[in-house]
Amino acid sequence: MSVKLSRRRRAAIAGISLLALGLAACSGGGGSTDAAQGKPLPTVTGNPAVTLNVFAPQSADTNLATNDFTKLIQQKFNITIKWQTTTYDGGPAKEKRQISLASGDYPDLYLLIPWVDQFSQTDLQKLSTQGVVVPLNQLIDQYAPNIKKALDSTPEWKAMATAPDGKIYGLPQWVDCFHCSYQDKLWMNSAWLKKLGLQQPKTTEDMRKVLQAFKTQDPNGNGKADEIPLSADVRDFLIPYFMNAFIYDPQGSSGYNNSALVLNNGKVDIQANKDGWKAGLKYINSLYKEGLIDKGAFTQNADALSQQGNHAGSVILGSSTVLHPGIFVNTGSADGRDKQYDAVPPLTGPDGANFTGYNFPSAPGATFVLTSKATPEKQIQAIKMLDYIFTDPGQINGQFGLEGKGWSQPTAGDVALDKSLKPIFKQIPQKPGSTPRNSGWGAMAQYNNTARFRNSEAIGTDIYSQAGYERKLFEATKLYAGHEDKAQIYPFWKVWIDPAQASELATLQTNIDSYVQQNALQFVTGSKNIDTDWDAYVKGLDSLGLKRYLEIQQTAYDKVPNK
Repeated sequence: MSVKLSRRRRAAIAGISLLALGLAACSGGGGSTDAAQGKPLPTVTGNPAVTLNVFAPQSADTNLATNDFTKLIQQKFNITIKWQTTTYDGGPAKEKRQISLASGDYPDLYLLIPWVDQFSQTDLQKLSTQGVVVPLNQLIDQYAPNIKKALDSTPEWKAMATAPDGKIYGLPQWVDCFHCSYQDKLWMNSAWLKKLGLQQPKTTEDMRKVLQAFKTQDPNGNGKADEIPLSADVRDFLIPYFMNAFIYDPQGSSGYNNSALVLNNGKVDIQANKDGWKAGLKYINSLYKEGLIDKGAFTQNADALSQQGNHAGSVILGSSTVLHPGIFVNTGSADGRDKQYDAVPPLTGPDGANFTGYNFPSAPGATFVLTSKATPEKQIQAIKMLDYIFTDPGQINGQFGLEGKGWSQPTAGDVALDKSLKPIFKQIPQKPGSTPRNSGWGAMAQYNNTARFRNSEAIGTDIYSQAGYERKLFEATKLYAGHEDKAQIYPFWKVWIDPAQASELATLQTNIDSYVQQNALQFVTGSKNIDTDWDAYVKGLDSLGLKRYLEIQQTAYDKVPNK
């Protein structure tokens, strides 16, 4: 089976199981407060009929109006949903959401997907002052015991969701995806290593020797010098994996953290002007000069990388820095080439550095946002609906569709992803070319994705089979976990920036991140000389307002409770 690359990538980044791309009681009764107006909400018993106008992204193979889970929700909570849909294309999706807000004719509820588009923390704070969004605190306290339990038991998620004034203006998804948390992986062709009598590299110099052998010793055996020792793409940035052998680099490929911000003895700092950063760039440049890194690694898109991995005939790709190998090679390839790639643990550099970046797997902001258009009755029904999604049955049905279509009960012999847990569900893979199921909401229903829930999925035990692919990622990630420098992790996900400074900070961050990345590429590819141009590069950072950038971040960080 070959899975469409863009969908596999998005699923992996979002923390959705890659095996298949694809009931607790809710409380009622009691009184609350109309959060938008500060008035008491009516006492509600049962589920009175309401019509919810909902803005949501809709994939090409889904019809939310006729979807199985939509029907289940409507029947269970006596809700009629009128959908306003947008696409999974992030740019147009964001534009359409912003237009809906600017027009004043916005829906009762926004139900979004973080890797498509969602409200930022700054959005929420600004819209709260305009009276557009409804605080959820009282609704959760009165009508959402499962959400309340999740908030109370998950401090990091609660910090993400709670604005500095103590209000929850929208709920972010909590996705405790283990393999997504360690994105700076390198996957190497073990068959080539075996043929050449080599071991996986452990140090930066070991890596050089292995890549040299891949380039010169014809490991694919076709008599041609067509091997590509190492490649990547513009989305799967090559630098962090190697940089971590010289200095802790927190950058990842998720798009949520492109900066090299760290904590240095409790102070917000940046790594990109340090001597270790310079040494890392110098090493990567040395590999590039030897022709060990594909020249397209920094400019090609993921489709181009996939063409290298899926090259017709001989296997030509030796290694790649990607989140998971399905990005560059089709799982279930007819010649079995996808089974040749294994993860290489973090390298040790010349001074003993042996780090890997940690990438917080959930995106700060909010995907469930109630607006002032929603009447008190609608607010209550909407939060009850979400509360159901916070249960195991709600998540399973919501993400994968109804039992028998998208998932089944585990059977004897099934093993949970975490073997210490009891399996609670098993996805039913969709056959290639079959009609889309239109049964679940997919990532739109992915809210209470705790490690316990995720790791209770029944997954095949053969890590080289398609059914065991998720286990392959899970086991591979154990090679990286623990190599992050916890003292240096900057918790950007729970740092709420003052809206008055948000625009200034966004401009500074865009300029600084772009400058760091552009110069890194210039140093690596040799268009700038690391020895003669480094000092000018560091001065350039200062002239872009680095001091002010760190000052704003520090002020916001200092306000974070319970650091």
